[in-house]
Amino acid sequence: MAHEQSACPGALDQAAVLVRQITAALGAAGHTVAAAESLTGGRLCAQLSEAPGASAAFRGGIIAYATDLKEELLGVEGDLLTRVGAVHPRVAARMAEGVRRAANATYGVATTGVAGPAPQDGCDVGTVFVAVAGPRRTTAAQAAPGSTDRGDIQHAALLAALELLRDELRPPG
Repeated sequence: MAHEQSACPGALDQAAVLVRQITAALGAAGHTVAAAESLTGGRLCAQLSEAPGASAAFRGGIIAYATDLKEELLGVEGDLLTRVGAVHPRVAARMAEGVRRAANATYGVATTGVAGPAPQDGCDVGTVFVAVAGPRRTTAAQAAPGSTDRGDIQHAALLAALELLRDELRPPG
């Protein structure tokens, strides 16, 4: 698998480096983050809780793997889910906004997509959307896993979510 693990014992992988950067930036600003996950099934929350100082920056998360939970727990509008399905940039954005609100966090980050084995809601395996909701705006992006392997897709979604969060934490300008 192409999970970008370092060949050097004790070296941090890309996700761990991103989480340390994110945790440091959140801590320095006195901000917090919460995660809403579908596609990644808890991997994002696990990663966010690993960094030193995580207890001050990471509020928690909601794993809404089933579509109805996206509506019930995260406040994604039912008509939006009916119109576009669970795998859509607007759904990712609403998930991020919903977890931000539910956890009373400064930022919310979300993942949704299709890891297979079959397409979902008209989207092919490997379709991934991530989003970040913060005080300034909500941003959604599509990730490109470059693989149809389930583990590779989930790892690509994890990295894309962390990279988008890191980028949103940078000062404007």
